[in-house]
Amino acid sequence: MATPTLAVWKFTSCDGCQLTLLDCEDELLTLAGRVRIAHFTEASSTAEPGPYDVSLVEGSVSTPEELRRIAEIRAQSRILVTIGACACHGGIQALRNFADVAEFASVVYASPQYISTLATATPIAAHVPVDYELRGCPIDRRQLLDTLTALLAGRAPDLPDTSVCTECKRRGTTCVMVADGIPCLGPVTQAGCGALCPAYHRGCYGCFGPMARPNIGALLPILRVNGMSVDDTDRVFSTFAVGAPPFAERKRDEPSQ
Repeated sequence: MATPTLAVWKFTSCDGCQLTLLDCEDELLTLAGRVRIAHFTEASSTAEPGPYDVSLVEGSVSTPEELRRIAEIRAQSRILVTIGACACHGGIQALRNFADVAEFASVVYASPQYISTLATATPIAAHVPVDYELRGCPIDRRQLLDTLTALLAGRAPDLPDTSVCTECKRRGTTCVMVADGIPCLGPVTQAGCGALCPAYHRGCYGCFGPMARPNIGALLPILRVNGMSVDDTDRVFSTFAVGAPPFAERKRDEPSQ
């Protein structure tokens, strides 16, 4: 049987999720013995042509060239997995979706007429079919390794669709909102990080994006009780997954404080 091929692709992003793969170190050496890494610019200048058994895609679609490239990658990939908040939800750069990107370019660049960009930054799934999503900013290394191991074994990865709260309960972490009044997006954020922030006595920042059917309307009054104004909640929902509809389209039914 032929050795499976793995390709890793970068779109508009900070490279942090690709670095998570490189940080696997010993596990990556084992992985390299089971697959042929055909394309991974962050790690090697080798660039073999497709088709590829598995493609990992980091970053949002933010330029016309990326629109063309993601279609080509999808056509060459048997399984396509998006990795990170940018690929899954558009990332922080999706803030441009709610403003004037031409104005941003005029402020940031000395010669904006040479900049080729789209008015929006969108997730990969907005343009091509995606088989699996690994969320987070950056992704969780354990979830990444488990997913690659499952795909190499020919089975579907076991990815959670519950909230971060379930992970707090599993690891015995006391709820930071109930016990200490710390605002937390854990009740509406998809699990997968191992409840990392609450374990260090911090509220969840929502970098894994919304869980399936998040009840954001029920969470907002609790955030108010814990000292957040409407403007505060706007800011906390407008970060890693601002492009995800449940976070972008939440109700604003209370006055600013």
